[in-house]
Amino acid sequence: MANNKSRLPALAAALLLAGCANMSGIETQARLRDAASFQLDAGAQAPVPTQWWRDFGDAQLDRLVAQALADNPNLRVAQARLARAQAVSEVAGAALLPQVNGSLDVTTQRYTETGMIPPPLAGATKTSATLQLGTSWEIDFFGKNRALLESALGAARAQQAETEAARVLLASNVTRSYFQLARTNDQLAVAQRTLAQREEALRLVRDRVDAGLDTNLELRQSEGSLPEARQQIEALQEQATLARNALAALVGQPNTQVVTTAPRIAAIKPLPSAGAIPANLLGQRADVAAARWRVEAAGHDVKNAKAQFYPNINLVAFAGLSSIGLGNLLEAGSLQYGVGPAIRLPIFEAGRLRANLRGKTADYDAAVESYNATVIDAIHEVGDQLASGRSIARQQAEQRQAQQAAEAAYDIALQRYRAGLGNYLNVLTAENAVLAQRRLAVDLAARALETQVGLARALGGGYTPDGAPATPATPVAAAQQ
Repeated sequence: MANNKSRLPALAAALLLAGCANMSGIETQARLRDAASFQLDAGAQAPVPTQWWRDFGDAQLDRLVAQALADNPNLRVAQARLARAQAVSEVAGAALLPQVNGSLDVTTQRYTETGMIPPPLAGATKTSATLQLGTSWEIDFFGKNRALLESALGAARAQQAETEAARVLLASNVTRSYFQLARTNDQLAVAQRTLAQREEALRLVRDRVDAGLDTNLELRQSEGSLPEARQQIEALQEQATLARNALAALVGQPNTQVVTTAPRIAAIKPLPSAGAIPANLLGQRADVAAARWRVEAAGHDVKNAKAQFYPNINLVAFAGLSSIGLGNLLEAGSLQYGVGPAIRLPIFEAGRLRANLRGKTADYDAAVESYNATVIDAIHEVGDQLASGRSIARQQAEQRQAQQAAEAAYDIALQRYRAGLGNYLNVLTAENAVLAQRRLAVDLAARALETQVGLARALGGGYTPDGAPATPATPVAAAQQ
């Protein structure tokens, strides 16, 4: 008997070794890229302010953005998803602690007369009761539950970053729509000036026709330009209405007049421009941070899948009262208790554990490549905004010169017509050039502002990372733990 007892530890060790299924040959393939691999500027760019839209100096815009961040339902959906992810992490954390359960079972039963139950219970109907407390604690020797918790925490942090990305996107969409409304208002002012100018020209032509200085040809040319100007005004008024409706939807109040004062581009202060794509771009964008946290979570999922190959060790205990007959339940003799370990070994799983590990490893590779793609898209977006900003500045400089020349040519054509030295067709041609330059000036100014909004969003939109992972959990590191 003593000899058999001495063999028990060796037998248990053999079972442990036999129970550890083989995980060899399953490795990750993807690798994270860093700032150096993208050849980003080593100098750090000054971070974008958290409320960057305030730097445009428009109080109405500030109010609209604040209202959107408070009332937009899509943002609330993102916040609800964050709350759910945080709840999942709390559930995962509970697995690391002991579980205590209480139970009360009462059963009325007739015992068989022809079974193993002896008299006087045989053939009798009795009520049995059990009042018991039970506790169990899975001792996390191999880090399975800890890895599950870290994965849930990584997913919650990724969702938090995605919620911040939704806030940045919402603020930029409100600002873009506001600038679109300002552009339409300025274009409408140009169109109204055009209409007034053509009405004045029509009166001049009529006076000259009445005086016998012009013919009906010039009169018809002048009259034909008025419907076109009125049509442009109507089209711009439609665009302004649509822009106001878009703003109302973004702030969560459709069919409401949320814009009380017509915005104008000249009243908006431009933002300072950035010089280059900074290396710290990877840490100040919420979507990049979210992708990095997804990699972190996927790495812990791989670690959890590897821990599934090892035994589960649980400590189980119970204490309570059990009796046949309710009158005996609270007697001292009804006391029962027990304590002991429980070990579960994965001896034969028909490939389930290896398939699960391969799946988690593939998820990790996908998360890494998704992170790399997000970084590439971020760099592309910043580069495009920087290039557009520089190009628009050069276009504005050339456009100002072109507008000055067109204004001068129009003044000369009008003076020659009034002096009887030119025909009205020359005036119309010069006027069309002036109006085209005025519209182009408004469009370029609006594009410049929209590019600044796009650049602010591309540079992070004021996102401030909170405890971003320095080194994601990798399957290689997990295997060594």
